[in-house]
Amino acid sequence: MKATGKLVIGDGANIDDGVRLAYLSPRKDIDNVLQIGSHAGVRSGTVIYAGSTIGDYLETGHNVILREENHIGDHFSIWNNSVVDYGCKIGNNVKIHCNCYVAQFTTMEDDVFLAPGVTIANDIHPGCPDSRPCMKGPTLKRGVQVGVNVTILPYVVIGERSLIGSGAVVTKDIPPNSVVYGNPARVHGSIFDLKCVTEIRDRGPYV
Repeated sequence: MKATGKLVIGDGANIDDGVRLAYLSPRKDIDNVLQIGSHAGVRSGTVIYAGSTIGDYLETGHNVILREENHIGDHFSIWNNSVVDYGCKIGNNVKIHCNCYVAQFTTMEDDVFLAPGVTIANDIHPGCPDSRPCMKGPTLKRGVQVGVNVTILPYVVIGERSLIGSGAVVTKDIPPNSVVYGNPARVHGSIFDLKCVTEIRDRGPYV
């Protein structure tokens, strides 16, 4: 482990070799302190920048990058080769799978799940010299579940507990409790109407 800025970390941490904690951002006027709660598990190749606050029971896979000015709750899991860019707000019990990208200024409330390959955007007119003040990621409300290789565009709000099907491109706001898929993504039903295709459960997961 190599720290560049100041690291404040709770008890019970398990930090692999080859980890960089409190890495200093090239951006100006960023706090040089990284705060991580207790019982963190950080695997090799992970880089976490100074200027972020992370709660208890952080767990990372290999080669994860967490940038500066992020506010992250307890029981946050993020797996191999995923990136959370700067300025994001992430709640408790959020899970991000492998090969995901979370753009700057994204909000994810409690209990959100991102499957492998999810890409989140924040720039409504990329390439414009004045795009920076307009950047804003989407908001994923509590309990949103996002399938494999979904793309979510800037400014979108996805309502609580909605389920986004694999490969969807979400371009507009989604009401709560919706089942959504397609390109562009459209609402095709309610989570309360889902059935368990394996018949392990006699009703869907949301009943």
